[in-house]
Amino acid sequence: MNSIIHFVLSSDLGNIKNNLAVLIFRFLLALELFRVHGMKKFRVENGQKEHVPNPLGLPDKLNGLIATFSDTVVPFLMMMGLGTRLVVLPTIGVTAIGYFVVHRHDNIEIRDVPYMYTLSLLFLLVLGAGTYSFDQVILEHIISKNQDYGI
Repeated sequence: MNSIIHFVLSSDLGNIKNNLAVLIFRFLLALELFRVHGMKKFRVENGQKEHVPNPLGLPDKLNGLIATFSDTVVPFLMMMGLGTRLVVLPTIGVTAIGYFVVHRHDNIEIRDVPYMYTLSLLFLLVLGAGTYSFDQVILEHIISKNQDYGI
């Protein structure tokens, strides 16, 4: 169990410059995701909320909940670096489905947005949040507690 927790939370990228770069990347990506896609979930145009495509045929409420969570809650968790490797998973799913299913017949300029988001989120999935994150704080706390108990 400790090895799974360590894998999910651990993300030392070697030096200050790399960890700072991932912090900035993570923060700006999350900010843009929320600003562009999350805010649309709250906007009502012509008396209607944004239509969320449902290519998998999920129940409409579940589909809307996943899309809203991915574009509103996940960005804030990403900014804080809280559970980064786990929280990017639903958004990777949404953006990858957008690329491979929803926009598969669209021109490359349209497909580019979900493609770039998917790649960027996969980058964070692989690297993690870096040392400037709540993931690191939690990991250090767990390590400290384990040392206190001789584990």
